[in-house]
Amino acid sequence: MKNFLYLVIFLCAYSLHVAGADHTIYLLDFRYLNKYDLHDPAKVRSIWDLLHAAATLQGVVNRESPRLYIRYVENERGQNVDDYWWKKYRQPGEWLADRDTVVLSGLPEALRIFRREIDGVVVYDPAVASTSNVASSVAGVENLVAVRYDSSPSSLYTQIVAEGLQLPVRCWLVNPDGSSMFTGKGTIPDIGKASTGSVKIDPYVWFMEKYLKAGRCNTEYAAYYIDQYWRKAPLRTVSNHHQLTNHDFFVSKKAFFFDLSPWADEPATDDPGQRVGLDCEMLKSMLLEAYQQNGGKKFCYIGGFPSWAFKYTKHAQGRHDDVPTEWEFSRIISAYNAFKDADAIGLGALANASFWQHFPLKKRYPQRWVTHEELKERGYLNEDGTVRLDGREFVIFYVGDYDASAWTAQTTPYLWDHPDRGKVPMMWAISPVLAERVPMVMHNYRMTASENDYFVAADNGAGYLLPGMLQQPRAVSGLPSGLEAWSRHCRTYYRRWGLSVTGFVIDGEAPGLSEEGLECYRRFSPNGIVPQKVPLTLLYKDMPVLRSDYDITSPHPDEAARVMMDRISRRPVPFHWFRAILKSPSWYKEVSDELHRQNPKIEWLDAPTFFELYRLYLQQNEAAAKGEIQMK
Repeated sequence: MKNFLYLVIFLCAYSLHVAGADHTIYLLDFRYLNKYDLHDPAKVRSIWDLLHAAATLQGVVNRESPRLYIRYVENERGQNVDDYWWKKYRQPGEWLADRDTVVLSGLPEALRIFRREIDGVVVYDPAVASTSNVASSVAGVENLVAVRYDSSPSSLYTQIVAEGLQLPVRCWLVNPDGSSMFTGKGTIPDIGKASTGSVKIDPYVWFMEKYLKAGRCNTEYAAYYIDQYWRKAPLRTVSNHHQLTNHDFFVSKKAFFFDLSPWADEPATDDPGQRVGLDCEMLKSMLLEAYQQNGGKKFCYIGGFPSWAFKYTKHAQGRHDDVPTEWEFSRIISAYNAFKDADAIGLGALANASFWQHFPLKKRYPQRWVTHEELKERGYLNEDGTVRLDGREFVIFYVGDYDASAWTAQTTPYLWDHPDRGKVPMMWAISPVLAERVPMVMHNYRMTASENDYFVAADNGAGYLLPGMLQQPRAVSGLPSGLEAWSRHCRTYYRRWGLSVTGFVIDGEAPGLSEEGLECYRRFSPNGIVPQKVPLTLLYKDMPVLRSDYDITSPHPDEAARVMMDRISRRPVPFHWFRAILKSPSWYKEVSDELHRQNPKIEWLDAPTFFELYRLYLQQNEAAAKGEIQMK
């Protein structure tokens, strides 16, 4: 009997180890892929196959707990971002300090370790680019690993499907002999619907019928990442912009993936033979299905951004420029109650979000607002409570763009960790919804912030959408107002992260905020908003509204200060908002010093002081409060 008990204990311990249920973390090192020559098609295929399979595996095995971690993503400075965050939270007393780790020899070993966690593979077609995104969708729903069909002896398919591990194929997106299942002709396999005439779109129609409409996906999450088309032109931007490492989080959420053009006035540039606007129609169909399943009460969180260097813009022989493409995509998704976490080109790669999603955040991260007594003590208010100007000009910077999990995680080592941070007030505009994929970054910022670091929401609240498209009448979708749902969604995030200011509201090609839109923002952002399509100044009830002014792009502080001085001279109010993207704390310090040198009456303020003084100024100036002041 005793021997039998020992055997049971041993087998239980072994099964726990094999499945990773003993809280062991397994590490896969893909850093060597960064040295591959992207001029070599074989190396490009290898990068694609390994990272796609690894990301889908991660999404499945990390769904309930953090178990598989990869080392891969490098930022523009050559720093390994995955190592940076791993080392930070492996320090004594941190989240991962006491976790056992096992370094794996490669992907096949990882698949052996987690064999019981996956149900097999989904095999997709190298000749039909869109099947790779459909494969990621199916992988999340069915607990599968995505593998590209390739019968060559050294391929991953041969190693783990045809031979080697011989994982079972649970879903074919290509015929088993390697011929294409989707041809753009006749009827679409399995569903009996007539082909759209597009090889690209037919797989999405197949997926819509078999999975999305059947309610098998989690329609609160979607992923907008480039498909296999990347393999044709991997050198158009940074080497990791295949963004396969971004898939894991969305696979873990059972999200739906897509790569579709937002333009209705031309064929998609990667499918020029399709009917004009077919991509856009497919996009709207998927978003409408998500809206309906979410009951109009929840928002769909979309990770990703138009891959403008590859598709859908003039860079790919399209008709449209980059920013209009960004705004058109934003306009469409907003009409269906969806927003994006904008992993844009350049800094768009993010790994291990399925792992970090389990990071233990605090319940609240409060921030203090300034009191009127403090403003009096600092000389900003007279004894009667009026704003003491004395010829002063008040300046604040929107420190951006941190509306993307990937951008924020990648830039932390050289922007947030810069030794000059804290020398001048900085209004860090960080979307609170980033806590979904990079909670460890958000926590780190709050735990290491100086007295001069204050946080507001990035565009346009808890996620990037165009709020004018939430207002009725809603162009594109014709759906009921989404303002109440947006207010409810944002309030949850703002409350947790101590936010009361929305540092920038991009209106793009959408309508500006109506009174209903302003009321929506007042409910969660009572201390201020900075939209594009409003009067220069406005007090809505008690919420200060300031029109966004100017982006400062020059890397040279003296030139930046010159441009700002010109703008200040033309604004008839003493409150000035400027925006800069990915500038270092040293740049802000030098710009501040140069402004003060040119005009000692210019004061660089922290966010609570700036917006509270601005509110009081509006209360004391009727014309400004009513929006009647014009630029000089």
